[in-house]
Amino acid sequence: MLWYVLQTRTGEEGKLTELIHKMVPKELYEDCFVIYQEQLWRRRQKNFVHVKRAFPGYVFITSNQPEALFFCLKKVPAMAKLMIDDECFFLFVEKEEADFLQKIMDENHVIVLSYLLTDGKGNILQVSGPLKACVSQIVACRYGKRHVLVRLKLLGKEKTILLGIVLKEDLDQGIAALYC
Repeated sequence: MLWYVLQTRTGEEGKLTELIHKMVPKELYEDCFVIYQEQLWRRRQKNFVHVKRAFPGYVFITSNQPEALFFCLKKVPAMAKLMIDDECFFLFVEKEEADFLQKIMDENHVIVLSYLLTDGKGNILQVSGPLKACVSQIVACRYGKRHVLVRLKLLGKEKTILLGIVLKEDLDQGIAALYC
């Protein structure tokens, strides 16, 4: 299955996926989704899990019939309003890029929090979760903010994204089951 990105206005990703599910024949694509990520927030001495878009403005779609899909998408008038640029709204995702994204997200297209164990001096001793697949790509750790910056290749360009982390002290204090 080949992966593609549909570029849309930030905040319009959900509308675009709904339109595709309603208006595009299911035989033209396998899946259409937005990738989300979990991040840990602290409020009033408590930890909360916040879910947000990992790639604002991107809707991912998989298909074995990209040409037919492309022409179908271009014919849907309601979608034309949501697309950013007529020339680059339908972009191919390289196999290695798609494989990497599949490795770090779950079946619901969410990049969940990763657990990091450190030595207290900033050195990482143990990693579990999605981050385990890309430890070598970490470019910065912000333990206080509970995220790391990871460099990845997407659409042929280098991008840096934040991946949420949980530290031992967070687990000791407990994480609220509140998703905001």
